[in-house]
Amino acid sequence: MESPFQLLSAAEWAHAAGRRISVAMRLSGPQMETTAAELLRRGAPFSDVTPWVGIPWGKLAEERDWAVGDGFSGQFRMAASVLRPRSVSLLDDGANTLALADALLDRTPFRRPRRHEGRAARLLGDLAKHRLHALADREAVEVFTVFPLGEQRVEALGTRGIATRHHSFAWTRGAADPLELPGDRVLLGSALPTDGHVATPDYLRWVAGQAREASVVYLPHRRELRHVLDNVRRMPGVRVLETGLPVELVLAGIRRPIELVSLQTSASTTLELLLGGTGSVIRQTALV
Repeated sequence: MESPFQLLSAAEWAHAAGRRISVAMRLSGPQMETTAAELLRRGAPFSDVTPWVGIPWGKLAEERDWAVGDGFSGQFRMAASVLRPRSVSLLDDGANTLALADALLDRTPFRRPRRHEGRAARLLGDLAKHRLHALADREAVEVFTVFPLGEQRVEALGTRGIATRHHSFAWTRGAADPLELPGDRVLLGSALPTDGHVATPDYLRWVAGQAREASVVYLPHRRELRHVLDNVRRMPGVRVLETGLPVELVLAGIRRPIELVSLQTSASTTLELLLGGTGSVIRQTALV
């Protein structure tokens, strides 16, 4: 698993499978360790969690049934090209799940959307896709997701030998601790400035504008740059709540209605499920 959300997806997959699993956790950022610790505290069905850097060759060679957090990952491509997994379950990596499904159907190249790759990465992608197709011929590949893939895409995957299983965060909701936020209006932080998709001054104006409408509890994105967060912290009407956890783990404990405001994000899909039945409202806005 290479991101906090992938760790959460692994807990859901293990819960749905009814068994405990061994997890290899890539040390990709400080939120990985805090998320793993919190999942274990809540009773996630993990037999062990091993931190690693690079590719855990020994563990992957020993455990031939793989649940993979990021099917486009360079580490997965390399491992799948060299080793021979018996089965592969592809877990969620945000909305990239849809792109991965289309790549497996040969509708798009085997890479993340809007990402340029060199020759070596493309070659490894082709090898990994070939290995997944060979497993699909034996009905040994599945996509385990919370995102709606669409009936036509699910049918096409099934024809290709790839099963699709949907979940609705049953384990996350059942294991959540009740949460009382210091306010009923929540603003989700975004990595759009970090990734260069939005200019930082425009983003800060958006946050300030939301806070002028009404005070907000600000949940930072895990990849949010420190200088951006420092500017947000100084804004009137903004209370920053740093949890070190994925927003899904944090807000699963909500028991009363909140208003959740964000820019465009795949988290709107996940949070609709987790906040269902609380009377909460999710509002996605655009920069103006």
